[in-house]
Amino acid sequence: MKLSGKARLSYALGAVGKDMVYMLSASYVLYYFQDLLGVSAGAMGVILMAARVFDAFNDPVMGAIVAKTKTRWGKFRPWLLIGTLTNAAVLYLMFAAPPALDARGLVAYAAVTYVLWGVTYTMMDIPYWSMIPAFTEGGKERENLTTLARTAAGVGSAIISIATMKLVPLLGKLLGGMEGNAGEIIGFKYFALIVAVLFIVFTVLTCVNVKEKSTAEMETVSVKQMFRALVQNDQAMTVTIAIVLINCAIYITSNLVIYFFKYDFGGTGWYDAYFLFNMFGGAIQVLSMMVFYPVLRRKFTSLQIFYICLGMAVAGYAILLGLAFTNMSSVFLLFIPAFFIFAANGMLTVITTVFLANSVDYGHLKNGRRDESVIFSMQTFVVKLASGVAILIASLCLQFNKLKEGTEVTDADKLVDWSLGVSAASKTGLRMTMTIIPIIGLFVALFWFKKRFILNDQKMREINAQLESKAK
Repeated sequence: MKLSGKARLSYALGAVGKDMVYMLSASYVLYYFQDLLGVSAGAMGVILMAARVFDAFNDPVMGAIVAKTKTRWGKFRPWLLIGTLTNAAVLYLMFAAPPALDARGLVAYAAVTYVLWGVTYTMMDIPYWSMIPAFTEGGKERENLTTLARTAAGVGSAIISIATMKLVPLLGKLLGGMEGNAGEIIGFKYFALIVAVLFIVFTVLTCVNVKEKSTAEMETVSVKQMFRALVQNDQAMTVTIAIVLINCAIYITSNLVIYFFKYDFGGTGWYDAYFLFNMFGGAIQVLSMMVFYPVLRRKFTSLQIFYICLGMAVAGYAILLGLAFTNMSSVFLLFIPAFFIFAANGMLTVITTVFLANSVDYGHLKNGRRDESVIFSMQTFVVKLASGVAILIASLCLQFNKLKEGTEVTDADKLVDWSLGVSAASKTGLRMTMTIIPIIGLFVALFWFKKRFILNDQKMREINAQLESKAK
Protein backbone atom coordinates (compact mmCIF):
# COMPACT_ATOMS: atom_id res chain seq x y z
CA MET A 1 0.00 0.00 0.00
CA LYS A 2 1.40 3.38 -1.04
CA LEU A 3 2.44 5.71 1.79
CA SER A 4 -0.05 8.55 2.28
CA GLY A 5 0.89 12.22 2.19
CA LYS A 6 -0.30 12.52 5.78
CA ALA A 7 2.10 9.80 6.93
CA ARG A 8 5.00 11.33 4.98
CA LEU A 9 4.36 14.78 6.49
CA SER A 10 4.01 13.37 10.01
CA TYR A 11 7.28 11.47 9.71
CA ALA A 12 9.03 14.59 8.40
CA LEU A 13 7.71 16.64 11.33
CA GLY A 14 9.25 14.09 13.67
CA ALA A 15 12.63 14.82 12.08
CA VAL A 16 12.12 18.57 12.48
CA GLY A 17 11.44 18.24 16.22
CA LYS A 18 14.20 15.71 16.76
CA ASP A 19 16.89 17.87 15.21
CA MET A 20 15.65 21.04 16.87
CA VAL A 21 16.38 19.33 20.18
CA TYR A 22 19.73 17.98 18.99
CA MET A 23 20.95 21.33 17.67
CA LEU A 24 19.92 23.20 20.83
CA SER A 25 21.96 20.81 22.95
CA ALA A 26 24.91 20.47 20.56
CA SER A 27 25.36 24.20 19.96
CA TYR A 28 24.39 25.88 23.22
CA VAL A 29 24.89 23.65 26.26
CA LEU A 30 28.58 24.60 26.51
CA TYR A 31 27.72 28.30 26.16
CA TYR A 32 24.91 28.04 28.74
CA PHE A 33 26.95 26.36 31.48
CA GLN A 34 30.37 27.89 30.81
CA ASP A 35 29.61 31.44 29.75
CA LEU A 36 26.33 32.18 31.50
CA LEU A 37 26.57 30.07 34.67
CA GLY A 38 30.35 30.23 35.07
CA VAL A 39 31.19 26.51 35.09
CA SER A 40 34.86 25.86 34.29
CA ALA A 41 35.41 25.44 30.55
CA GLY A 42 37.84 22.59 31.23
CA ALA A 43 35.29 20.73 33.35
CA MET A 44 32.61 21.22 30.70
CA GLY A 45 34.94 19.96 27.99
CA VAL A 46 35.63 16.73 29.85
CA ILE A 47 31.94 16.23 30.66
CA LEU A 48 30.73 16.84 27.12
CA MET A 49 33.43 14.73 25.46
CA ALA A 50 32.96 11.80 27.85
CA ALA A 51 29.19 11.93 27.37
CA ARG A 52 29.51 11.97 23.58
CA VAL A 53 31.93 9.04 23.56
CA PHE A 54 29.64 7.09 25.89
CA ASP A 55 26.67 7.97 23.68
CA ALA A 56 28.49 6.71 20.59
CA PHE A 57 29.15 3.33 22.23
CA ASN A 58 25.59 3.27 23.60
CA ASP A 59 24.00 3.37 20.12
CA PRO A 60 24.51 -0.36 19.34
CA VAL A 61 23.15 -1.31 22.78
CA MET A 62 19.97 0.67 22.22
CA GLY A 63 19.67 -0.80 18.74
CA ALA A 64 19.73 -4.32 20.19
CA ILE A 65 17.07 -3.42 22.78
CA VAL A 66 14.75 -1.97 20.14
CA ALA A 67 15.25 -4.99 17.86
CA LYS A 68 14.10 -7.36 20.63
CA THR A 69 11.02 -5.30 21.55
CA LYS A 70 7.59 -6.77 20.74
CA THR A 71 4.37 -4.92 21.62
CA ARG A 72 0.90 -4.50 20.14
CA TRP A 73 2.03 -1.05 18.93
CA GLY A 74 5.14 -2.44 17.22
CA LYS A 75 8.78 -2.31 18.26
CA PHE A 76 9.68 1.21 17.16
CA ARG A 77 6.86 3.58 18.16
CA PRO A 78 6.85 2.74 21.89
CA TRP A 79 10.56 3.61 22.19
CA LEU A 80 10.12 6.63 19.96
CA LEU A 81 7.45 8.02 22.28
CA ILE A 82 9.19 7.04 25.54
CA GLY A 83 12.48 8.48 24.33
CA THR A 84 10.85 11.72 23.22
CA LEU A 85 9.00 12.31 26.49
CA THR A 86 12.05 11.63 28.65
CA ASN A 87 14.42 13.55 26.37
CA ALA A 88 12.13 16.57 26.28
CA ALA A 89 11.96 16.60 30.09
CA VAL A 90 15.74 16.29 30.43
CA LEU A 91 16.29 19.02 27.82
CA TYR A 92 14.20 21.45 29.87
CA LEU A 93 15.96 20.50 33.12
CA MET A 94 19.38 20.88 31.46
CA PHE A 95 18.62 24.52 30.60
CA ALA A 96 16.89 25.21 33.92
CA ALA A 97 19.75 24.77 36.38
CA PRO A 98 18.73 25.71 39.96
CA PRO A 99 20.21 29.14 40.80
CA ALA A 100 21.14 28.02 44.34
CA LEU A 101 23.78 25.54 43.15
CA ASP A 102 27.44 26.34 43.85
CA ALA A 103 30.32 25.66 41.42
CA ARG A 104 30.62 21.95 42.28
CA GLY A 105 26.87 21.53 42.23
CA LEU A 106 26.67 23.04 38.73
CA VAL A 107 29.39 20.70 37.44
CA ALA A 108 27.51 17.69 38.84
CA TYR A 109 24.20 19.01 37.48
CA ALA A 110 25.70 19.56 34.02
CA ALA A 111 27.25 16.07 34.01
CA VAL A 112 24.09 14.23 35.09
CA THR A 113 21.65 16.10 32.83
CA TYR A 114 23.89 15.93 29.75
CA VAL A 115 24.57 12.20 30.09
CA LEU A 116 20.84 11.59 30.63
CA TRP A 117 20.06 13.77 27.62
CA GLY A 118 22.38 11.68 25.43
CA VAL A 119 20.93 8.37 26.64
CA THR A 120 17.31 9.46 26.14
CA TYR A 121 18.08 11.01 22.74
CA THR A 122 19.56 7.70 21.55
CA MET A 123 16.45 5.98 22.93
CA MET A 124 14.39 8.02 20.46
CA ASP A 125 16.80 8.49 17.54
CA ILE A 126 17.59 4.81 16.88
CA PRO A 127 13.95 3.71 16.44
CA TYR A 128 13.11 6.85 14.41
CA TRP A 129 15.53 6.01 11.60
CA SER A 130 15.25 2.24 11.99
CA MET A 131 11.46 2.23 11.50
CA ILE A 132 11.57 3.36 7.85
CA PRO A 133 11.53 -0.22 6.49
CA ALA A 134 8.58 -0.97 8.81
CA PHE A 135 6.14 1.26 6.92
CA THR A 136 7.57 1.66 3.40
CA GLU A 137 7.54 -0.76 0.48
CA GLY A 138 11.18 -0.19 -0.40
CA GLY A 139 12.78 1.10 -3.58
CA LYS A 140 11.92 4.63 -4.67
CA GLU A 141 9.35 5.17 -1.89
CA ARG A 142 11.89 4.37 0.81
CA GLU A 143 14.60 6.46 -0.85
CA ASN A 144 12.26 9.46 -1.23
CA LEU A 145 11.09 9.26 2.38
CA THR A 146 14.67 9.07 3.66
CA THR A 147 15.58 12.14 1.59
CA LEU A 148 12.51 14.00 2.89
CA ALA A 149 13.36 13.14 6.51
CA ARG A 150 17.00 14.21 6.11
CA THR A 151 15.87 17.50 4.57
CA ALA A 152 13.34 18.03 7.38
CA ALA A 153 16.08 17.33 9.94
CA GLY A 154 18.15 20.05 8.26
CA VAL A 155 15.22 22.44 8.59
CA GLY A 156 14.96 21.65 12.32
CA SER A 157 18.66 22.36 12.81
CA ALA A 158 18.43 25.58 10.81
CA ILE A 159 15.49 26.82 12.91
CA ILE A 160 17.54 26.52 16.10
CA SER A 161 20.69 27.99 14.54
CA ILE A 162 18.78 31.02 13.31
CA ALA A 163 16.24 31.63 16.07
CA THR A 164 17.95 30.79 19.38
CA MET A 165 19.93 33.95 20.08
CA LYS A 166 17.11 36.07 18.69
CA LEU A 167 14.43 34.59 20.95
CA VAL A 168 16.43 33.82 24.10
CA PRO A 169 17.19 37.48 25.00
CA LEU A 170 13.61 38.42 24.06
CA LEU A 171 12.12 35.75 26.35
CA GLY A 172 14.45 36.79 29.15
CA LYS A 173 13.26 40.37 28.85
CA LEU A 174 9.54 39.61 28.44
CA LEU A 175 9.20 36.79 30.99
CA GLY A 176 11.97 37.65 33.44
CA GLY A 177 12.38 41.40 33.02
CA MET A 178 16.15 40.91 32.66
CA GLU A 179 18.76 41.68 30.01
CA GLY A 180 22.38 40.65 29.45
CA ASN A 181 23.60 37.32 30.87
CA ALA A 182 20.85 37.21 33.50
CA GLY A 183 18.24 37.62 30.79
CA GLU A 184 19.82 34.89 28.68
CA ILE A 185 19.75 32.43 31.59
CA ILE A 186 16.01 32.97 31.98
CA GLY A 187 15.49 33.02 28.22
CA PHE A 188 17.18 29.66 27.69
CA LYS A 189 14.90 28.09 30.30
CA TYR A 190 11.73 29.15 28.50
CA PHE A 191 13.14 28.58 25.02
CA ALA A 192 14.08 25.00 25.96
CA LEU A 193 10.53 24.51 27.26
CA ILE A 194 9.06 25.70 23.95
CA VAL A 195 11.35 23.42 21.95
CA ALA A 196 10.56 20.47 24.24
CA VAL A 197 6.80 20.95 23.79
CA LEU A 198 7.10 21.21 20.00
CA PHE A 199 9.27 18.08 20.03
CA ILE A 200 6.58 16.12 21.89
CA VAL A 201 3.77 17.37 19.63
CA PHE A 202 5.67 16.47 16.43
CA THR A 203 6.60 13.00 17.71
CA VAL A 204 3.03 12.26 18.80
CA LEU A 205 1.89 13.12 15.28
CA THR A 206 4.49 10.72 13.92
CA CYS A 207 3.41 7.91 16.24
CA VAL A 208 -0.30 8.41 15.51
CA ASN A 209 -0.12 8.77 11.72
CA VAL A 210 2.68 6.33 10.85
CA LYS A 211 1.65 2.69 11.15
CA GLU A 212 4.45 0.12 11.26
CA LYS A 213 4.16 -3.47 10.11
CA SER A 214 4.09 -6.05 12.87
CA THR A 215 6.45 -8.28 10.86
CA ALA A 216 9.17 -5.63 10.51
CA GLU A 217 12.64 -6.80 11.45
CA MET A 218 15.65 -4.70 12.43
CA GLU A 219 19.28 -5.59 11.87
CA THR A 220 21.49 -4.63 14.80
CA VAL A 221 25.19 -3.85 14.65
CA SER A 222 27.72 -4.17 17.46
CA VAL A 223 30.79 -2.00 17.99
CA LYS A 224 32.93 -5.08 17.33
CA GLN A 225 31.25 -5.60 13.96
CA MET A 226 31.82 -1.97 13.01
CA PHE A 227 35.53 -2.05 13.74
CA ARG A 228 35.96 -5.44 12.06
CA ALA A 229 34.30 -4.10 8.91
CA LEU A 230 36.65 -1.09 8.91
CA VAL A 231 39.78 -3.21 9.37
CA GLN A 232 38.77 -5.44 6.46
CA ASN A 233 37.65 -2.58 4.19
CA ASP A 234 40.46 -0.05 3.71
CA GLN A 235 38.27 2.30 1.64
CA ALA A 236 35.59 2.48 4.34
CA MET A 237 38.39 3.21 6.83
CA THR A 238 39.71 5.99 4.58
CA VAL A 239 36.29 7.66 4.29
CA THR A 240 35.57 7.26 8.01
CA ILE A 241 38.81 8.94 9.11
CA ALA A 242 38.18 11.77 6.62
CA ILE A 243 34.69 12.25 8.11
CA VAL A 244 36.19 12.48 11.61
CA LEU A 245 38.73 15.13 10.53
CA ILE A 246 36.21 17.18 8.54
CA ASN A 247 33.57 17.10 11.27
CA CYS A 248 36.09 18.00 13.96
CA ALA A 249 37.02 21.09 11.95
CA ILE A 250 33.39 22.14 11.48
CA TYR A 251 32.32 21.41 15.06
CA ILE A 252 35.23 23.35 16.59
CA THR A 253 34.09 26.45 14.72
CA SER A 254 30.38 25.91 15.38
CA ASN A 255 31.03 25.67 19.13
CA LEU A 256 33.18 28.82 19.21
CA VAL A 257 31.38 31.11 16.75
CA ILE A 258 28.97 32.45 19.38
CA TYR A 259 31.96 33.46 21.54
CA PHE A 260 33.49 35.19 18.52
CA PHE A 261 30.39 37.32 18.02
CA LYS A 262 29.94 38.11 21.70
CA TYR A 263 33.54 38.77 22.76
CA ASP A 264 35.39 39.61 19.56
CA PHE A 265 33.06 41.04 16.93
CA GLY A 266 31.30 42.62 19.89
CA GLY A 267 29.01 45.58 19.99
CA THR A 268 25.69 45.97 21.74
CA GLY A 269 23.98 44.50 18.65
CA TRP A 270 25.95 41.25 18.53
CA TYR A 271 22.71 39.26 18.83
CA ASP A 272 21.48 40.66 15.51
CA ALA A 273 24.83 40.06 13.82
CA TYR A 274 24.91 36.46 15.06
CA PHE A 275 21.33 35.96 13.84
CA LEU A 276 22.12 37.24 10.34
CA PHE A 277 25.27 35.14 10.11
CA ASN A 278 23.44 31.93 11.04
CA MET A 279 20.50 32.70 8.77
CA PHE A 280 22.82 33.23 5.80
CA GLY A 281 24.95 30.18 6.63
CA GLY A 282 21.93 27.90 7.10
CA ALA A 283 20.44 28.96 3.77
CA ILE A 284 23.73 28.39 1.95
CA GLN A 285 24.18 24.95 3.51
CA VAL A 286 20.71 23.81 2.41
CA LEU A 287 21.23 25.26 -1.08
CA SER A 288 24.58 23.52 -1.39
CA MET A 289 22.99 20.11 -0.80
CA MET A 290 19.91 20.68 -2.95
CA VAL A 291 21.29 22.88 -5.75
CA PHE A 292 25.07 23.40 -5.80
CA TYR A 293 26.04 19.73 -5.62
CA PRO A 294 23.68 18.55 -8.42
CA VAL A 295 24.88 21.40 -10.65
CA LEU A 296 28.57 20.68 -10.05
CA ARG A 297 27.99 16.95 -10.50
CA ARG A 298 27.07 17.57 -14.15
CA LYS A 299 30.61 18.76 -14.88
CA PHE A 300 32.79 17.14 -12.21
CA THR A 301 33.19 13.73 -10.59
CA SER A 302 32.30 13.29 -6.92
CA LEU A 303 36.00 12.98 -6.10
CA GLN A 304 36.78 16.26 -7.88
CA ILE A 305 33.94 18.00 -6.02
CA PHE A 306 35.31 16.59 -2.76
CA TYR A 307 38.67 18.26 -3.37
CA ILE A 308 36.95 21.46 -4.52
CA CYS A 309 34.95 21.53 -1.27
CA LEU A 310 38.04 20.99 0.88
CA GLY A 311 39.69 23.87 -0.96
CA MET A 312 36.61 26.05 -0.45
CA ALA A 313 36.54 25.29 3.28
CA VAL A 314 40.25 26.06 3.72
CA ALA A 315 39.82 29.30 1.74
CA GLY A 316 36.82 30.24 3.89
CA TYR A 317 38.74 29.74 7.13
CA ALA A 318 41.73 31.67 5.75
CA ILE A 319 39.49 34.60 4.78
CA LEU A 320 37.81 34.48 8.20
CA LEU A 321 41.20 34.60 9.91
CA GLY A 322 42.25 37.54 7.78
CA LEU A 323 39.03 39.46 8.41
CA ALA A 324 39.28 38.81 12.14
CA PHE A 325 42.49 40.84 12.24
CA THR A 326 40.92 43.86 10.54
CA ASN A 327 38.75 46.56 12.08
CA MET A 328 35.60 45.06 10.60
CA SER A 329 32.32 46.53 11.72
CA SER A 330 29.85 44.90 9.33
CA VAL A 331 28.62 41.33 9.65
CA PHE A 332 28.09 41.26 5.89
CA LEU A 333 31.85 40.96 5.40
CA LEU A 334 31.66 37.67 7.30
CA PHE A 335 29.21 36.38 4.69
CA ILE A 336 32.21 35.90 2.36
CA PRO A 337 33.98 33.20 4.44
CA ALA A 338 30.58 31.88 5.57
CA PHE A 339 29.63 31.16 1.97
CA PHE A 340 32.73 29.05 1.36
CA ILE A 341 32.57 27.19 4.69
CA PHE A 342 28.82 26.44 4.79
CA ALA A 343 28.60 25.55 1.09
CA ALA A 344 31.56 23.20 1.41
CA ASN A 345 30.13 21.57 4.54
CA GLY A 346 26.75 20.95 2.91
CA MET A 347 28.25 19.30 -0.17
CA LEU A 348 30.78 17.30 1.86
CA THR A 349 27.89 15.80 3.84
CA VAL A 350 26.39 14.48 0.61
CA ILE A 351 29.68 13.39 -0.94
CA THR A 352 30.99 11.44 2.04
CA THR A 353 27.68 9.54 2.17
CA VAL A 354 28.16 8.64 -1.51
CA PHE A 355 31.73 7.50 -0.80
CA LEU A 356 30.54 5.29 2.06
CA ALA A 357 27.99 3.70 -0.25
CA ASN A 358 30.73 3.04 -2.81
CA SER A 359 32.92 1.46 -0.12
CA VAL A 360 30.11 -1.06 0.49
CA ASP A 361 30.39 -2.26 -3.14
CA TYR A 362 34.17 -2.34 -2.82
CA GLY A 363 33.93 -4.45 0.34
CA HIS A 364 31.42 -6.77 -1.35
CA LEU A 365 33.92 -7.50 -4.12
CA LYS A 366 36.94 -7.72 -1.81
CA ASN A 367 35.48 -9.65 1.14
CA GLY A 368 32.51 -11.38 -0.47
CA ARG A 369 29.88 -9.71 1.73
CA ARG A 370 27.92 -6.46 1.86
CA ASP A 371 28.43 -4.67 5.20
CA GLU A 372 25.91 -1.96 4.36
CA SER A 373 24.23 -1.63 7.74
CA VAL A 374 27.59 -1.91 9.54
CA ILE A 375 29.25 0.81 7.45
CA PHE A 376 26.39 3.27 7.80
CA SER A 377 26.07 2.63 11.52
CA MET A 378 29.72 3.62 11.75
CA GLN A 379 28.89 7.01 10.20
CA THR A 380 26.72 8.00 13.18
CA PHE A 381 29.27 6.54 15.58
CA VAL A 382 32.24 8.54 14.26
CA VAL A 383 30.27 11.78 13.92
CA LYS A 384 29.51 11.62 17.65
CA LEU A 385 33.14 10.86 18.45
CA ALA A 386 34.26 13.81 16.30
CA SER A 387 31.77 16.04 18.09
CA GLY A 388 33.19 14.99 21.47
CA VAL A 389 36.78 15.73 20.43
CA ALA A 390 35.76 19.10 18.95
CA ILE A 391 33.93 20.10 22.13
CA LEU A 392 37.00 19.28 24.21
CA ILE A 393 39.23 21.41 21.94
CA ALA A 394 36.74 24.30 22.06
CA SER A 395 36.54 24.07 25.85
CA LEU A 396 40.32 24.09 26.21
CA CYS A 397 40.39 27.20 24.01
CA LEU A 398 37.95 28.94 26.34
CA GLN A 399 39.88 27.79 29.41
CA PHE A 400 43.30 28.93 28.19
CA ASN A 401 42.09 32.22 26.74
CA LYS A 402 40.00 33.02 29.83
CA LEU A 403 37.23 34.67 27.87
CA LYS A 404 34.81 34.48 30.75
CA GLU A 405 37.30 35.46 33.43
CA GLY A 406 38.75 38.23 31.29
CA THR A 407 35.42 39.89 30.74
CA GLU A 408 34.75 42.77 33.06
CA VAL A 409 31.58 44.80 32.63
CA THR A 410 30.03 47.40 34.84
CA ASP A 411 26.58 45.87 35.07
CA ALA A 412 25.87 42.25 34.10
CA ASP A 413 22.13 42.92 34.05
CA LYS A 414 22.37 45.44 31.23
CA LEU A 415 22.87 44.78 27.54
CA VAL A 416 26.47 45.89 27.11
CA ASP A 417 29.36 45.49 24.73
CA TRP A 418 30.91 42.35 26.22
CA SER A 419 34.00 42.63 24.01
CA LEU A 420 35.27 45.74 25.83
CA GLY A 421 36.80 43.81 28.73
CA VAL A 422 38.44 41.07 26.65
CA SER A 423 42.20 41.25 26.15
CA ALA A 424 43.77 41.26 22.69
CA ALA A 425 45.59 38.01 23.54
CA SER A 426 42.29 36.28 24.38
CA LYS A 427 40.75 37.41 21.10
CA THR A 428 43.79 36.24 19.17
CA GLY A 429 43.66 32.81 20.82
CA LEU A 430 39.97 32.46 19.97
CA ARG A 431 40.51 33.47 16.33
CA MET A 432 43.39 31.07 15.84
CA THR A 433 41.62 28.12 17.46
CA MET A 434 38.48 28.49 15.34
CA THR A 435 40.41 28.91 12.07
CA ILE A 436 43.96 27.52 12.13
CA ILE A 437 43.14 24.21 13.86
CA PRO A 438 40.29 23.49 11.38
CA ILE A 439 42.61 24.37 8.47
CA ILE A 440 45.21 21.90 9.77
CA GLY A 441 42.52 19.21 10.14
CA LEU A 442 41.25 19.80 6.60
CA PHE A 443 44.77 19.60 5.15
CA VAL A 444 45.37 16.32 6.97
CA ALA A 445 42.06 15.03 5.56
CA LEU A 446 43.14 16.13 2.07
CA PHE A 447 46.54 14.41 2.17
CA TRP A 448 45.11 11.28 3.82
CA PHE A 449 42.33 10.99 1.26
CA LYS A 450 44.55 11.70 -1.75
CA LYS A 451 46.99 9.00 -0.70
CA ARG A 452 44.48 6.30 0.31
CA PHE A 453 41.23 6.70 -1.65
CA ILE A 454 40.97 4.80 -4.95
CA LEU A 455 37.22 4.65 -5.64
CA ASN A 456 36.97 7.13 -8.51
CA ASP A 457 34.24 6.85 -11.13
CA GLN A 458 36.29 4.54 -13.39
CA LYS A 459 37.16 2.22 -10.50
CA MET A 460 33.49 2.04 -9.46
CA ARG A 461 32.46 1.10 -13.00
CA GLU A 462 34.98 -1.73 -12.92
CA ILE A 463 33.78 -2.91 -9.49
CA ASN A 464 30.11 -2.83 -10.53
CA ALA A 465 30.89 -4.72 -13.73
CA GLN A 466 32.71 -7.43 -11.77
CA LEU A 467 29.86 -7.71 -9.26
CA GLU A 468 27.33 -8.03 -12.06
CA SER A 469 29.47 -10.68 -13.73
CA LYS A 470 29.65 -12.70 -10.49
CA ALA A 471 25.92 -12.40 -9.96
CA LYS A 472 25.17 -14.13 -13.30
